[in-house]
Amino acid sequence: MTESGPDPWPRGGGPLEPRLQRTLHLAYAVDGVVAVRVWQWGPNVAIGVRGSGASSPADLVRRVEAAVAGLREPGEAWDFGVLEEPACGSPTEVT
Repeated sequence: MTESGPDPWPRGGGPLEPRLQRTLHLAYAVDGVVAVRVWQWGPNVAIGVRGSGASSPADLVRRVEAAVAGLREPGEAWDFGVLEEPACGSPTEVT
């Protein structure tokens, strides 16, 4: 992938577990998604997305949540949010 396109692969770490890779692929497949970040710690998963502006952030998050719903396992807590784009152009936080 080019630097300007989606980058679903981890930077500097080892390979992602297959389920988290699948989470990224499903989230990127949602129309309007231009960036996705996934974090996992224990039974918690957080997904941040950034859209192209073609739809509202709330609608985008709802559609991503629906797209990955089948990957949830019992006892897990999944949180979803919108990635902010700082002045440098690299999304870094979920709000």
